Amino acid sequence: MRVLLYVVVSLFVMGCGSTKIVQTTDVNPQTTKSSETFTDAERIGEMMNYLASDDLKGREAGGEGIEIAARYIENYFKSYGLKPYFETYRDTLSNFKKPAYNIVGVVEGNDPDLKDEFILIGAHYDHIGTIKPENGDYIANGANDNASGTTSVLEMARYFGTNKTNKRTLIFALFSAEEKGLLGSKHLAQKLKEQDLNLYTMLNFEMTGVPLQGKDYFVYITGYDMSNLAEVSNKYAKENLVGFLPTAKEFNLYQRSDNYPFHEEFGVPSHTFCTFDFTNFNHYHKVGDENSLMDFGHMATLVNKAIPVIKGIANAPSQEIRLTK
Repeated sequence: MRVLLYVVVSLFVMGCGSTKIVQTTDVNPQTTKSSETFTDAERIGEMMNYLASDDLKGREAGGEGIEIAARYIENYFKSYGLKPYFETYRDTLSNFKKPAYNIVGVVEGNDPDLKDEFILIGAHYDHIGTIKPENGDYIANGANDNASGTTSVLEMARYFGTNKTNKRTLIFALFSAEEKGLLGSKHLAQKLKEQDLNLYTMLNFEMTGVPLQGKDYFVYITGYDMSNLAEVSNKYAKENLVGFLPTAKEFNLYQRSDNYPFHEEFGVPSHTFCTFDFTNFNHYHKVGDENSLMDFGHMATLVNKAIPVIKGIANAPSQEIRLTK
């Protein structure tokens, strides 16, 4: 980004019964907060209150509501120095009948050799739209699923787009039509494979809106034993950040989120970071998946803890994350 160039994106956000104007302000890369305090609960809440508002009608792929979300993501990428990976930020799905788009931005690596290695960081931004009413509410807002992951990825994109500290190139992808069968990530994985992309690893974020309870780690990854990603992550986090959730293996969550198409196409370490463990949130695919139940402080902490992990992975002299099976 241009130093001291201020870009104001005015967005109407429904929150706490009132309408707010959210202003997104560009900053000097040299004065950006450290990764430990880069984002906070207030900022996360403003973003979530927009992406999971009733105005977006549950963000069903191909619907009017998700188009609003797509424009929001495009503006966010543009405001914070991400370039479109393709000709535009929009990647039109070839495997879905209605018009639907992944939104894909890129922060080129700053090392002349390592920039040709790619790390893809993603989340799906669609949900299931409107469903059978419960107590007069028919909008499945999808706050936890997956405005939370979307917000997390957008804030990571803001950090790297603003600071440009990555030696390897980072692709930030928000997927559509995940709820239709991982269609957005399948489309993009196949498209990038056809382009012979040199993909190192894929890091996906899914349902990160509420904290785990009674665990000695902060977040788990699906496919924990398929690579050493947890070990590498914990090294850069300097704590026991990533753990193993037995339920994730029991329910085969590895194959149920947007990491999996990249595993299938590229055969590289591809995992989902998540804090939903089937006991701490009871509104999966229901109208009760609302912002009022989200823990914005927890979400900000996740982003702040993930930034040094991604920075470490992106800047290591060699590829540290390796498949174990």
